[in-house]
Amino acid sequence: MDRKPLLELLDRYEARHPEEAARVARVRGLVAARADCFERSCPPGHVTGSAFVVSADGRRTLLVHHRKLDRWLQPGGHADGESDVAQVALREAREETGIDALTFVGTDGEPAPFDLDVHEIPARPGEPAHEHHDVRFLLVAAAGQEARASEESHAVRWFELDEIGDLDVDESVVRMTRKAQALLRARSSD
Repeated sequence: MDRKPLLELLDRYEARHPEEAARVARVRGLVAARADCFERSCPPGHVTGSAFVVSADGRRTLLVHHRKLDRWLQPGGHADGESDVAQVALREAREETGIDALTFVGTDGEPAPFDLDVHEIPARPGEPAHEHHDVRFLLVAAAGQEARASEESHAVRWFELDEIGDLDVDESVVRMTRKAQALLRARSSD
């Protein structure tokens, strides 16, 4: 597993978001120290990829009600040995929402993370507590697709971006909403 592309991606992310240097350092620290960082067996945590999916008109986001964590989250999951975290995020978004036509919002034509997060996953039978070092991408869903929940979720639903702050969601989902709104506004003014 080649860690160099992810380390370079993190360098570019930090250059665009110097205010997030501490978060970048936590992810970089794991990736630099652990050759097995893309495997879920890597203690004390591992790299995951997720997608903040917005509608074609940029007004809504698609969240899944995660079965194990019992909360609304963006689609995402384990890399399972895949070092291309953009492809992990895309795979997970497709699997967890049933939507296939998704396009990255990137930088210079390349998929680029628009958020990073390190969060603890609580212990469960047969699995100790651990951290997910989540690399997050903004994806736009083509119009006219129907979402469906996977076995990992209770439900999948479109939410207006303006209502996310009123939901009982993780602060990082609210943060991604703000970032997505700013990025989409900037794209529409170009």
